[in-house]
Amino acid sequence: MQAGEEANLEQMAETTRHCSDTDSRRDAAAGFIAELKAIVGDRHVLSDARAKRRYEVGFRYGGGPALAVVSPATLIELWRVLGCCVAANKIIIMQAANTGLTGGSTPFGDDYDREVVLINAMRIAKIHIIEEGRQVICLPGATLYQLEEVLKKYGREPHSVIGSSCIGASVMGGICNNSGGSLVRRGPAYTQLAIFARLDTGGQLRLVNHLNVDLGQEPEEILARLESGEFAARDIGNDPDLHGSDHDYIHRVRKIEDDRPARYNADAGRLFEASGSAGKLALFAVRLDTFPAEDDTKVFYVGTNAPQVLTRIRRHILEEFENLPVSGEYIHREAFNVAEQYGKDTFLAIQILGSSRLPRLFSFKAGFEAFLERVGLPSTGLSDKLLQGMSRLFPKHLPRRMTNFRDRFEHHLILKMAGNGIAEAAAYLKTIFPSPDSDFFECTAAEGAQAFLHRFAVAGAAIRFRSVRSRDVEDIVALDIALRRNDREWQERLPENLRSQLCHVLYYGHFLCHVFHQDYIVRKGCDLAIVKAQLCQMQDQRGAEYPAEHNVGHLYQAKPGLAEFYRRLDPCNQFNPGIGQTSKCAHWRV
Repeated sequence: MQAGEEANLEQMAETTRHCSDTDSRRDAAAGFIAELKAIVGDRHVLSDARAKRRYEVGFRYGGGPALAVVSPATLIELWRVLGCCVAANKIIIMQAANTGLTGGSTPFGDDYDREVVLINAMRIAKIHIIEEGRQVICLPGATLYQLEEVLKKYGREPHSVIGSSCIGASVMGGICNNSGGSLVRRGPAYTQLAIFARLDTGGQLRLVNHLNVDLGQEPEEILARLESGEFAARDIGNDPDLHGSDHDYIHRVRKIEDDRPARYNADAGRLFEASGSAGKLALFAVRLDTFPAEDDTKVFYVGTNAPQVLTRIRRHILEEFENLPVSGEYIHREAFNVAEQYGKDTFLAIQILGSSRLPRLFSFKAGFEAFLERVGLPSTGLSDKLLQGMSRLFPKHLPRRMTNFRDRFEHHLILKMAGNGIAEAAAYLKTIFPSPDSDFFECTAAEGAQAFLHRFAVAGAAIRFRSVRSRDVEDIVALDIALRRNDREWQERLPENLRSQLCHVLYYGHFLCHVFHQDYIVRKGCDLAIVKAQLCQMQDQRGAEYPAEHNVGHLYQAKPGLAEFYRRLDPCNQFNPGIGQTSKCAHWRV
């Protein structure tokens, strides 16, 4: 036999082996998907590329392919799906509302060493009220808005009541990411009480009940009783050393001479099992504190051209006030202007339809974009352009006193006080205003609501600008940073060579906590990676911690302590591998 013939035969054999391996993998995938369907039903396992798309792409950032998207309806179904995935050696990414901003609840790229299964838990949305409303037990699909509604009759509130609650974010997502929010006294979302599944070092799936509720011994018994609420007051433990919230934040935020930030995602003191876990555990329930609702409130609107005026106000309030504000939100004039134009429809949707319908609008928008893709028409931001065009049909939506302050002042602080704090704030502000470069006014109830709605609309304005002005925009670098509590120079000053590469910079945030959101809209043709590196270097030089409350996702590199926390939770690296730009490989291989 000639050498050429031998080579051809070997090539044919290799081709046959490759085809056989491909067929074998296809058969294994089909068998695996059939097992999932047997657990949750055919309708709730998606394997078609177009059907999966809306789950595979992040709300603002990231995305990648998954073998299947599975939506269990019960905790027992979730447990069985997890067991099926572990037995088949699949990567597991737990997903709830997928409203995160850093891509942490979707795959990221296609370079994983195992196939990925996305488990969306939004069908499991029960909430159990315990301790006469002072605490709740939330299952994986429960949303902040749902919790807010359930607690109204108890005169209580959840950790967060604006922002993420309006777009349908899940309670569990907040805990996994130590989300912060605007409420000065409540700090980041946090609990030491949870039920979760994890893999031990030997790859065995274990159910861990740290909810401090007696639910039995066997996993399916525990989960069935948990879901049905089959437990009595005597089954609920109350260990004073286990907390359902960041109970000492109200004291920590007052320490204005401390050289560390009040809160940030990599803070070791806020990392505990479920809290800050970023998908490295499969959560079944969390037990959380609730808070008394503030009925008697007043909003004060402050404008100034001198940043040091806001510094003075912040330090005085945190050090001297007997009653801390409910919230203190900052908006820079440029953010105000961009949100006025590109956040108008969000503002009007909440004002006219109510926040309860906003998640449905987001869902409809996602469905519309998925439809365009199914019929072979890439949306290229069509839904955003339509909404933006419709918003122009409405008259001006912001109160005249707010827009007058925008014209007069560069920096804006929205201060919400409650109870005795109202008189305390009014008396203090009258001692320093008006002045040549600053002033304030007391909002009517309508103005106060509109001020906070406008502040919320800022968060999506950069995304809308990018969609509508795609010819001008390369992309967005979105940073959320936590400054040191003793920082007095909080205003960022960009060098001209960097500022010239940006269409807009949107500065806004939670001023009293010294947590700022900074959206840099990068001009078309500029190198995004270089711009981001320069911006991050500036934050490092300032001593800022970042991310502050959106967590690392796939956008930021996890600091060593945070990465080690992930390794302890998930020694096999089977849950959400690659998070924080860590290894995507089994057992953390590089």
